[in-house]
Amino acid sequence: MSMTWEKLLCSRRSREFVSSNAEDVRSEFRKDYHRIIGSPSFRRLQDKTQVYPLNRGDFVRTRLTHSLEVSSFAGSLGDTVFRRLISENVPEVDHTVRENCCDILECAGLVHDIGNPPFGHFGEFTIRQWFRENFPKLYFKGQPVTELLTKKMMGDFLNLEGNAQALRVLTKLHVLIDLGNGMNLTYALLNTIIKYPVSSLEINKNSGDIKYKKMGYFTAEQPVFEDITKSTGAVGYRYPLTFLLESADDIAYKTADIEDAAIKKLISFTELLSELESPDLREKCVSEEEQKVLEKSAADLRHCLDSAKKRGLPLAEKKAVQRWTVNMQSALIYAASDAFVDNYEAIMAGEFKRELLSASPMRVVSEALSDIAYRYAFQSSGLLKIELSADAMLNLLLDKITGAALRFGTEQQRMTDANLMSLLSESFRGICRKCSEGKSDAEQAYNRLLLVTDCVCSMTDSYARELFGDLSGINS
Repeated sequence: MSMTWEKLLCSRRSREFVSSNAEDVRSEFRKDYHRIIGSPSFRRLQDKTQVYPLNRGDFVRTRLTHSLEVSSFAGSLGDTVFRRLISENVPEVDHTVRENCCDILECAGLVHDIGNPPFGHFGEFTIRQWFRENFPKLYFKGQPVTELLTKKMMGDFLNLEGNAQALRVLTKLHVLIDLGNGMNLTYALLNTIIKYPVSSLEINKNSGDIKYKKMGYFTAEQPVFEDITKSTGAVGYRYPLTFLLESADDIAYKTADIEDAAIKKLISFTELLSELESPDLREKCVSEEEQKVLEKSAADLRHCLDSAKKRGLPLAEKKAVQRWTVNMQSALIYAASDAFVDNYEAIMAGEFKRELLSASPMRVVSEALSDIAYRYAFQSSGLLKIELSADAMLNLLLDKITGAALRFGTEQQRMTDANLMSLLSESFRGICRKCSEGKSDAEQAYNRLLLVTDCVCSMTDSYARELFGDLSGINS
């Protein structure tokens, strides 16, 4: 049974309210946009870096600028896709659906990274690794945490993802009016950011279905996850707009990483061109169309340099790479749009199992961009040194905060635990207390560990560094 836009575009919110302004003609999804833009949770992204932790360069992207780019690309993807669907007279798709989907996608782009911890994706890895190494050492009220928590609860921390944390921020942690309803966004928007509609126990990276790649929600958010998917009619399915959001994110970071690497002189024009023209890359093409797209991409890079030189631009090779990444963005947007339209029926039936770009002639180029960025930027000595510093910071913060959170208010409490707990977010502590009232020791321990990850994930790079300095005595 296929999903329908009538249900998918669900404007319901967890906390319903009626606007007192009769002149407000905005759609519910446009109201979401203004609510997000004005929120401190969104502003906090300006001090979280995308790739280069703690970098203060003028040109390197932050999570905030990345999110703005994703929002822009997502809106363009939505507009392109739904205009095509309308022109092909696809049932149920009209300009109202197009407008609503574009609004939802722009909002989703803004908040898709709102749950990510400091120090980029390296922060996620470090938190997961810390729990793998330290779970056997954790105790709550004298009982081993590993014996208290269910496998699913433990899996939430061992597989912690910014995607699941984003849902938690938007539905619970962000305090708008009261504790427990988060930013109170529409269910259609919330379903769009759930990239992986499975729990930590359902992850299966070898399934061949993208929806099982990572976890999409914590055990604590299972009730709201089920309410969202039931309300939108996407139970057991990946929400259709999620494919477009995912593509927008991929396009933004794949091209941005190349541009940022060029600006930081981690990759030269010659090296990039050599990579695109390498025999190994050509061998990855499985069709003549993929071969032509790859050759066109390399030829376009050469053309960008010729054009920059003819116009007498300074730093012509760097300018050529920057212009080329813009051209690649357009090519990737059209490729993802074509893939969505071509696979529309399978997507609406919940049967499409791949990323859109992997189902397009841009597949090889798209994969090459990620691989090139990884080898030239992510493996650079400067970034590796920064990651070592970030690792030390996060490990100490997790050591200190987790110990205090599990001991606080118990017979094992230490003199300094109360002092450290007072430094944590008052609203997060209030949510932890509210969720733990009358609950078992297992649920109390679980909520206290969530308090830890909530606090650490919400930290900006600067605040994490400052608190590390305070707790380690460096700042004294």
